[in-house]
Amino acid sequence: MIADWISDSAARRPDKAAIRFHGRELSYRDFAALADRIGAALAAAGVRRGDAVSFLGFNSPEMLALLFACARLGALYMPLNWRLAAPEHKQMLADCPPKVLIVEREFLAPTAALGEELGGMCKVAIGGEAAGWQDWDSFLAAGHGLPPADPEVGPQTPLLICYTSGSTGKPKGVLLAQGALEVNAVNSEDMHGLTAEDVIFNSLPLFHVGGLNNLVTPGLRAGCSIVLHAKFDPEASFDAIEREGITLTVLVPAQLDMMMANRRWSGADFSRLRMITTGSTIVPRHVIHAVHDKGVPLVQVYGSTETCPIAVYLKADDAMRKVGSTGRVGKLCQLRLVDGDGNEVRQGETGEIWIKGGNVMSGYWQAPEATAAALNDGWFRSGDMGHLDEEGYLYVDGRSKDMIITGGENVYPAEIENLLIESPDIAEASVVGKSDPRWGEVVVAVVVPREGRRVDSDQVLGLLEGRIARYKHPKEVFIVQTLPKTALGKVRKEDVRQMVAR
Repeated sequence: MIADWISDSAARRPDKAAIRFHGRELSYRDFAALADRIGAALAAAGVRRGDAVSFLGFNSPEMLALLFACARLGALYMPLNWRLAAPEHKQMLADCPPKVLIVEREFLAPTAALGEELGGMCKVAIGGEAAGWQDWDSFLAAGHGLPPADPEVGPQTPLLICYTSGSTGKPKGVLLAQGALEVNAVNSEDMHGLTAEDVIFNSLPLFHVGGLNNLVTPGLRAGCSIVLHAKFDPEASFDAIEREGITLTVLVPAQLDMMMANRRWSGADFSRLRMITTGSTIVPRHVIHAVHDKGVPLVQVYGSTETCPIAVYLKADDAMRKVGSTGRVGKLCQLRLVDGDGNEVRQGETGEIWIKGGNVMSGYWQAPEATAAALNDGWFRSGDMGHLDEEGYLYVDGRSKDMIITGGENVYPAEIENLLIESPDIAEASVVGKSDPRWGEVVVAVVVPREGRRVDSDQVLGLLEGRIARYKHPKEVFIVQTLPKTALGKVRKEDVRQMVAR
């Protein structure tokens, strides 16, 4: 069971630091005891196998321990995205009502205001007070002894329900079994060459599988030390990397961009870092080269919430040789690229990315039609488009749902976006299709200038002249100050389309 990861590490290395969190350090013995204490409290609250437990708050050791407590009980752990509004949380809580809801002080007032929607739940507040809510200390005090281990819990037992970011529509609850996290951890170990000597830094939100499962849960399985921050801050990230002996970290492109814009970037000491892992979106080449110029391999990982997320990845030895690639299929995964009829495409041709393996989701929570549409004989149909080079390395070309069909020609937005963000004047670019009576769709670019720079439509179009086919050139260009994004800095394409339509 997943819960055994922590108890086993506590037995082998009880005094080793498991988690360092803003000046607080928990050894593996301490962390195992915390997970047991939370598990006993959940059991006292009536949580049993199959029940859901939800958490709303910033990253913390308690948030991580809650995952392992749920694993021991066979319960379903449901972390909520703190960047969402209360009505969005209401939708998720109604979709999968938890037996216990735990909320940190910063989010207590809007959550408590949901009122009747929270009826029947055991409601626990960390660091705050609200009528009808139990405080965290008294909740823990209600538990006694070790939490009961359910003998029916196994690899197929659902453990994690993560709601997708909704970048292309209504969020869906992705169900990941305990075995999926195990397979994902093996893939991560292969990707990163994880050992117990590694020190991992994480500032990505743990409500997202990228923050939770790229390095943190695999690192705890391997007996690493995790330096955890409540949330991302560029200055604090530099401090951690330079002062805490960090060997591995995950930083998505949006985080790297903010660090690169910081005065400390050029002189920052990254000498202990073995690699930086990145992903969640197409990674701009200027970001890749900027990290490589620091002497650190930037390794891309490809996957999604539905794949836990690690499915395809680069290794450090290939990072500088295969710039722009997301790597080769994971150790315990299979990969297919298929056309619209489900037939495999030839090497070099673009096809939809299908993934199969024990890390793939069990399905979408209470959504059999959506599950059937996404899973085909165990293969997850990602909706992403990519091609393989002659060595079997994957290059992601974009999302099939983002593909623009203009005058019968297919246009992949990522191709245009990557060219635009090469400009030192452009911070971000999003390319979408707009309905057109003559062409079916036309290409539209939405561009964010870099701070202190000015760009206009002619300048943007000039960046593409002679570099891509004319039919791929945007017919309109909008200059904006910001783009709508998800919690991990991924652009919400549907919101961009609506903006363009307006």
